[in-house]
Amino acid sequence: MELLDLHIEIVQSDSKVSEESIIHLSVLSDSLEKFEINSILNGSDDHRHAILNVHPGAGGKESEDWAFMLFRMYKRWIDDNNFKMTILNYHDGDENGLKDVSIEISGDNVYGNLKCERGVHRLVRISPFDSNSRRHTSFASVFVYPVIEDDVNIEINEKDLRIDTYRASGAGGQHVNKTDSAVRITHLPTGIVCQCQNQRSQLKNKNIALKILKSKLYEKKINDSNEEKNKLNNLKKDISWGSQIRSYVFHPYQLVKDHRSKYETSNIQNVLDGNINKFIRKYLLLKSEII
Repeated sequence: MELLDLHIEIVQSDSKVSEESIIHLSVLSDSLEKFEINSILNGSDDHRHAILNVHPGAGGKESEDWAFMLFRMYKRWIDDNNFKMTILNYHDGDENGLKDVSIEISGDNVYGNLKCERGVHRLVRISPFDSNSRRHTSFASVFVYPVIEDDVNIEINEKDLRIDTYRASGAGGQHVNKTDSAVRITHLPTGIVCQCQNQRSQLKNKNIALKILKSKLYEKKINDSNEEKNKLNNLKKDISWGSQIRSYVFHPYQLVKDHRSKYETSNIQNVLDGNINKFIRKYLLLKSEII
């Protein structure tokens, strides 16, 4: 794949080559990349759909804006790869960005692709919210869970749940101001909390929250029997310095670097526009001990 990318760069620098030929080569490169990724996805849950959650770290509107940028990046990736997305829960930030978002992504091998995105993502930039134009560092966490269907038995006992209802916040018009339709479910034995406020019906919000809970409990079950995933889970809890899996630097230079595979690119806007397959591929190859 690296050799093909090099050929594309050489072709792009040749003024005699038509733009149409360059486009064809780029499409071929993308297709081969996706084929290679899918060929090494052999985990028991890789074929499943996924629930992706983005949550800002400490830092108010800075980190909330960064969380929204990541949400946009994944939306672009979903569209580019012809997957389908359903927003399960979306909580607006206080002034901008978002406080929390959970989306279900449907398609072949979605979980296998996105499992490498879980962890802490770090942004370094000149803050658009700082009147003194100072450089700020922001963090956001990405969690990815496989969607569990009827082929997996995850028992949830009603007596283990605390279910709270509350008035939805954020955009939504008069409806969110008049009804306590939002639902928060706490699984008492594990402390896992799931919430949903996007649907008008309290019952629908409850069912979506239970669906998220089921996926989280399944992920926990797998993590409990896998030491490496336990370490990753502990890493995700600390949304701060030293725990990031990837850094996105706007200033004093432009660079996106994955700290696990060491893959990096200076085309940061391309990455934020959803072109993350090269990062996914490098991580999967690393885990497969191919590189």
